[in-house]
Formats: sequence, structure tokens, C-alpha cells
Amino acid sequence: MKSKAKFSIRYKIMAGYLVIILFLLISFIMLNNEISNLQKSRNFIIDHDFKVLNLTNQVEKELLTIENKAKGFITSNDANYVQSLNAAEKDYEKHYQDLFALLEDNPSQQEKLKQINENINSWINKEIHPFITNHNSNNIQAIDTTQIQSLQSQLTSFRGVEEQLTKKRAAQLDTENNKLELWLYSLLFLLSCISIIVSLYISNSITKTIKNVIQAIKSISSKEKITERIHVNTRDEIKDLAHTTNHLLDEISKREWLQTELAELILMYQGVPSIEMLGKKILSGVIQKTQASCGAFYVREEIEETVYYVKKASFADQGSDVGKQSIKMGEGLIGQCALEKQSFILREIPEEFRYVTSGLLEIRPQTLLVIPILFEDEVIAVMELVSVTEISDLHQDLIQQTVDNLGLTIHSIMGRMRIQTLLHESQAMTEELQVQSEELQTQAEELQMQAEELRTTNEQLESRTEEAEQKTADLQITKSELEEKASELLRSSKYKSEFLANMSHELRTPLNSILLLSEMLKENHDNHLSDDEIELATVIHSSGKDLLTLINDILDLSKVEAGKLDVIFEATNISDMAANMHQNFLHIAAQKNVEFMIEDSDTIPDLFYTDAKRLEQIIKNLLSNAFKFTEKGSVTLHFDSIETTNLSHDMQSISNDWMTISVKDTGIGIAKEQHQLIFEAFQQADGATIRKYGGTGLGLSICKEFARLLGGWITLESNVGEGSTFTVYIPNLPNGLTDIQVSNLEVAATVEDVIPAEVIEETIVTPETNNVFQEKTILIVDDDHRNIFALQNALEKQHANIITAQNGIECLEILKNNTNIDLILMDIMMPNMDGYETMEHIRMNLGLHEVPIIALTAKAMPNDKEKCLSAGASDYISKPLNLHQLYSVMSVWLIK
Repeated sequence: MKSKAKFSIRYKIMAGYLVIILFLLISFIMLNNEISNLQKSRNFIIDHDFKVLNLTNQVEKELLTIENKAKGFITSNDANYVQSLNAAEKDYEKHYQDLFALLEDNPSQQEKLKQINENINSWINKEIHPFITNHNSNNIQAIDTTQIQSLQSQLTSFRGVEEQLTKKRAAQLDTENNKLELWLYSLLFLLSCISIIVSLYISNSITKTIKNVIQAIKSISSKEKITERIHVNTRDEIKDLAHTTNHLLDEISKREWLQTELAELILMYQGVPSIEMLGKKILSGVIQKTQASCGAFYVREEIEETVYYVKKASFADQGSDVGKQSIKMGEGLIGQCALEKQSFILREIPEEFRYVTSGLLEIRPQTLLVIPILFEDEVIAVMELVSVTEISDLHQDLIQQTVDNLGLTIHSIMGRMRIQTLLHESQAMTEELQVQSEELQTQAEELQMQAEELRTTNEQLESRTEEAEQKTADLQITKSELEEKASELLRSSKYKSEFLANMSHELRTPLNSILLLSEMLKENHDNHLSDDEIELATVIHSSGKDLLTLINDILDLSKVEAGKLDVIFEATNISDMAANMHQNFLHIAAQKNVEFMIEDSDTIPDLFYTDAKRLEQIIKNLLSNAFKFTEKGSVTLHFDSIETTNLSHDMQSISNDWMTISVKDTGIGIAKEQHQLIFEAFQQADGATIRKYGGTGLGLSICKEFARLLGGWITLESNVGEGSTFTVYIPNLPNGLTDIQVSNLEVAATVEDVIPAEVIEETIVTPETNNVFQEKTILIVDDDHRNIFALQNALEKQHANIITAQNGIECLEILKNNTNIDLILMDIMMPNMDGYETMEHIRMNLGLHEVPIIALTAKAMPNDKEKCLSAGASDYISKPLNLHQLYSVMSVWLIK
């Protein structure tokens, strides 16, 4: 019986359930089809409507860009604006074609878009292109801003229609969803009816459990929401049917819930104007629907070519804002999520991590979820959620579907914000152009008035032209005479330069002997001179050095007057220059019991571009005069800069950076009527000054000319008995003074420091000659017997062996026969064979490469040193010689 009953029930149940399962399968296919249709409708809204709105925004953006670039070109006449405008037109055409293709399902909108495109092309061809082709800055107001506003209004209207269509489709989606729900209820009702019929058919073989199933299905069909489930206690096929039905209902409920919640979230952020508000709305909606606890919303930004994800919104902060403010790509879970473009979920978070707090509790979070938001395969945002409970798979599906739709929205909002920024910039530029147009109109009126004045002036000039032509003929005759005079002056200048060069050599040669012999007498090595004789030798030596200074001053002045003085503008450290002045003049101040102060301003740049050598000569000359004419009191050297606001127009035309150097003393002062006179060559204040203080009167003349060569000048403030203040104005000239042309020819004389001999402190100490010159053989080559006598006498006192030669040929003969020469002193200007040729023979023909040769010459041109070294000299000393300097240089080479 039991077996038969089981068999009967199985077949009956199988027969009945086959019908029900078949119906369920058909219903499921139909239901799935309806759900797929709903999904397609939702995807259409996302993929179609949002793209249409985004492309509409792009079209409007390119339209504004075209207008801005056209205005920029008219304002600046920069060709780059034309290139940018052409690129914007191409971008506009591409976006228009894409938008037109998307609207193929809406002919009316296509027609509107086509009309807008025609209006835009008409505006570009009639308004923009003519202004680019025939650019005239006076017609800037001719660009019709009302037309661009009209085009914007048309695009706004077009966008409004699309937004209405989107809302309509969303409403239709809700209606279809309701229909699906009603259809589902109907399906369930029909299924219930079929189940009742089947149950009546097999009621004799099915127990009370079948009735319970039928009752459960009836209870489900009688309610609006599918919340009830079938409960069975049997272990047969009926239980399997109940479980299958419950699973189907669960899946339907989940899908319906997902669709409903997703639609609510999408509607929640429609029309959001900013990223920050979007982040707040999304976090609020997602956290409420998934029962999460707190969260943060990060958006991609590029800062100095580095990708950061910057926090734009947070939910449920704890006094301090939730999350870090910015995170680099690849940094932490947020950065790694953005780098790998995939979600991360952490469970069982350690206790030391941040707690979720409320007013009463602090709860340790259980789950951390980090989700990337992508647009066109690029992570443009990241959302982070924290929950005190486990985040279910259903909630994760809702979050994932939400962020899948969010990328396009974020991109659209960013584009809209950029368009808004461009619009504001365009409006600002329009206002600026209007102001410029008014200014140009005013200038045009002024130019018209000036044109009338010029017309009147032109008539007057025509009457004077005839007089000018006559004067021109007279000037032509005068010009010819002046050119002839100029030619004569050039020849005179050449003769003067040659004379000075020769005089320099002729004066320095005997002066060299005087200085060497007087210095040897002054040192009195043999102690055979009386004090008076030593004093006489000292006076001779001092007078010789004064004569050397006078020669140098005359040569300097002649070079400046001839315009043939080299001026080299280079970076100069003013602080170092001030320190040098302090070191050079401190002992002079101590000797005269005069206070010496240096004041340096912090406003002077560390590097000042000028000729450091000429500037030092100016300062040394001024300080020398200040100490010379100051018996008591103080001498102050002050460096300062001039503010730009205090510069005259002429000064600004040379440089915007000027420095003043003031030398102030409390000396005898200068009468006002003598202020101009003392800057003339060979002039001093009066005869009494010359008698008391001496001097040639060249120092201030050289200072004045050097300052002029450096682009500046010197001023004087002084009264008799009140001291003097000399102020030098010098410009900062990194590129030099362009209007000064310096000749390549130089006067045959060296440019020595203009400090008197007594100012320069001896820094070269006489070497321990007993160890250096002892038994050394030195060859002196010079055609002047006075120089040979002086050098031989001085070196023999240092226990050196001396061999002499009066020309180069004699020198070569000596070297051929004597290989024990330790050092050669070689004069340059000699008859028969000069020093250059002699040194070349020594090095090349005799092969004496190791013997030191020190070149001595009175004709010390700036390039003479290089010429001597290239000819074979080991070192170079200019005449007149200083014994201490000579000993020092010789010691260096003898030690080697």
C-alpha cells in the first residue's frame, strides 16, 4: 500500500508539477524578457541621454572657445589664437557629428540640432572669419555678443528638451516597472489558480501539506509585496517545489529592490551643479541604503604632473574630517585601488584602527570597502565606505551598479564646471575689450586733432624746406672741411699713441735703474751709508715711484681721451671690494690718526655688473685725496643703492639698477667756484694746495672719465673748512654700455693703480735668500748697462753668481758654452735680436726647456704677458722692477 501510494503520488505530482514548471518556465522567460527590457531602457538613459547632454555641453564649450580665441586674436594679434580657433572649430564639428548621430531616433531634435549648426556656421563664417582675415582693432565692438547669446539660448533650449526626454524616459521606466510588478502579481495569481486546479486533481493522494502550500501561495498572491514565503515540513518533491519558488521570489525581490534603489540614487544626483555636492548626495544615499557607517569621496586631480585623489566629501565625520585630504596614485588602499582599477574589501579590521563613533558609543568597524569609479577606462574617483556590520552581497551589487553609472555623471559635471569657468572668463574679457575700445576711440579723436596740427605744421615746414636746402649745401661744404680735419686728428692721435708708447718705454727704462739702485742704497746691506745718505736714497726712491705714478696717470688720461681704454663689464662683488678698501687704507688712517669707516647697504645686490678694475681705481683715487687733505676727523666710504622711484628718465633709459659710492671727509674742503675746475686735468683748487699737499691734479680727471666710461658720473658737495663729499653714480649693466665703442688698439702703457706709493702696503716679504740664491748662476740679458749694473749689484749681494749679456745673440753664445745656468732674466726690447726671438731660440733650438726665463720689459702692453709666455718665458715682470717682487718670483722658480 505504501509503495503504491507513493507511486501514485509521484506520478500525479509529476504530472501536475510538469504543468506548473512549464508554466513557470514560460513565465520566467517572459519575466526575464521584461526585466531585460527594463534594463535596456535604463541603459539607454545612461548611454544615450547622458552622452547627448555631455556632447551638448561640449558643443557649447567649443562655441565659447571660438569666441574667446577670436577676441584674443583681435586684442593681441597673436597667431597662436588663430591656431587655437581652428582647432576649436574642428573639435566642434566632431562633437556635432557625434551628437547628430546619437539623435537618429529623434528626427525633430536632429532637425533642431541641424538648424543650430547652420546658425553657428553662419555666425562663424560671417562674424568670426571676416575679423580674423581683416583684423582691425578699432572694430572690436563689431563682434555681435547678442548672437552668441542667442546661440547659447538655442543650445540651452535644445538641452532642456533632452533633459525633459530623459525625465520622461525615467517616468516611463517607473511605469514599466509598475506594469512588471502588476504582471508578476497576475502571473502569481494565475499560478495560484493552476495550483488550485492541480491540487483538486490530486487532492485524494496529497495530504495536508499540499493544502498548506496552496494556502501559502494564496496568501502571497493576496498581498502587494512579495514578502511571504512557503513553509513545508515534508521531505518530498513538494518541499523542493517550495524551495524553488522561494528562491525565485527572493531573486525577483532582490532585482526589484536593486532597480528601485538604483533609480532613486540616479534621480538623487540629477542636476547636481558641483562635484562636492555630488559626493555628499552619493555618500548619503549609498550609506543610508546599505546601512554603512561612514565614508569618503575622492576625485582625481593632477598637481604638478602628479596624480592625486583629493577628498571632496565625507559622511559621519568625527569632529575632524573623515579620511586624508589627498592621496597619491598607488598610495594606500585608495591609491592602489585607483592604480589597479579594482575594488578592495577588508573584513575583521584590527582594533587599533579608527573607531566609528556616535553620541554614546565608539564601535570598531567590521568591513572596509574601497570602490573605483571609472570613465573611459580611467579612474576619475574613488569611494570608501566603512561599516560596523558585514556589507552584504546585495548591498555590494547596489554599490557597484551605482558607481558604474557615476563616472559619466562626474565627467559631465566637470565639463559643465569648466564651461562655467570659460563663460566667466569670456565675460571678463568682453568687459575688458569694451574698455579698450573706448580708450581707442578717445585716442582716435586725439590723433585726428594731432593730424590737423601736423597739417598746419607741414605747411610751415614747406616754407622752411627751401631755407634748409640752402643750409644743407653750406653744411656739405663744412662737412668736407670737417672730414679733412678729422683725418688730420686721427693721424695726430696715432702719432700721439706711438709717442706715448715710446715715451713709456724710454721713461721706464732709466726709471727702473733709479728705483733698483735707490732701493739697494736705502736697504744699506753693507752698512756703509750714513743716515743722511739713506734718507737721500729714500727720497730718490720715493720720487721715482711718484714719477712712475705720474707716467701712469698721464697714460690713463690719454687713453680715455682717445677712446681706446678697454672697459670690461663683469660680475663684481661689492662686499669684497669694500673689504679690500678697508685693508688697503686702514694703516694710512692709523698713521694720520684719522678715523676710517665703511658703510655697506643691504639693498645692493651681491653681484653688480661693472668694470671692477676701473671702479676700484675711482674709489682708491677718491680715498687717496680724502686722506691727503684730511688732517683730523674721519673719512667715510659709503655704498648704497637708488630706489627705482627716484631714478630720472635718463637714468632708467640706461639701467633700472643704480649704485652710489660716496667718499666723505672732514678735511680742508673746496670752494664752490673751484668745483668744476678740480675735475680738469693738471688742475687743483689753488696754488697753496699744490705747495702744501703736492700732486699733479690728474686723479679727479681720471675718476671723472672712468665714471663716464662706466655709464655714470661724479658729483661734489663741499665748502671751505667743512670737508668734502664725492658721490659716484654707477649703473648695473649686465650687457655692458652699448653706446660706448672701445677701440681694439691700446696705448703702449700698463694701467697701474692710482694709489700713491705710500698707500700700498708691502705684502711681498723678502725670501730667505741665503737658502735660495746661494751659489746660483743667473744670466742677465739687457742692452742697458744701467739695468745690468743695478741687477748684478743687487743679486751679488744675495750671494748669486752673475753672467751678463747685452743682446740675444750674445745670450745664445753663452748658453751654448755654459750649461750650468739656473735662471735667466730676459729683457724684451733689445737690438739685433729681441727677447721674444731669443726665448724661442733657447726653447726650440737649444732645447733648454727646464731653465726658468723671467721676462723683463718697460713696454708693458696688456697682451705683452701672453706674448712673452707664448714665446717661452716662464714668468713676466714689468719695469720699473720692485726688488722684493723680483726676489719673490725668482725664489719660486729657483725652488722648483
